Amino acid sequence: MKGLIILDRDGVINEDSEAFIKSVGECMPIAGSIEAIARLSQAGYEVVVATNQSGVARGLFDEYTLAAIHQYLTDLVEDAGGTLSAFFYCPHGPEEGCSCRKPEPGMIDRIAVEFGLPVDDAPFVGDSLRDLQAASAGGCKPVLVLTGKGHQTLAEGLPKELMSTQVFADLAAFADSLLTSKRSLHVN
Repeated sequence: MKGLIILDRDGVINEDSEAFIKSVGECMPIAGSIEAIARLSQAGYEVVVATNQSGVARGLFDEYTLAAIHQYLTDLVEDAGGTLSAFFYCPHGPEEGCSCRKPEPGMIDRIAVEFGLPVDDAPFVGDSLRDLQAASAGGCKPVLVLTGKGHQTLAEGLPKELMSTQVFADLAAFADSLLTSKRSLHVN
């Protein structure tokens, strides 16, 4: 195995919605994202998702519905010939002060324990500042995609500690770069 790649969900894999993704029917994959995950896993990467899902705490959907959405995405990746290894999510609201809600690194810590893999310099692909902050706090390499909230995140400016963040048009462009470059993103 080549290592771990961590992805945010909404705005990276599927289209984001200010009204939340509350059902499988509302989960629309971003063009090329499913195939990108399949290619990354085929190349030997362990691909996992770390996503804030405060819609559970807000009562907009339950964990059963969330599991169905995640199974739908997993099935799409499998149909494309790849594997999405796991979903980690924070069901808490922003006011709950938990350690798993991004920008806190709790989900990254859980991923490291569950997979027994180092997260140091593992790419964490997200579209929001809190994704990048969680990546940095968890020892991962922050990667910004310009889908979802990505353009807004970039336009608002990145803090000094995140200035070395790599930026890609979308998840497919990130996968293309990683899989065609002679050096891995895991090496500085």
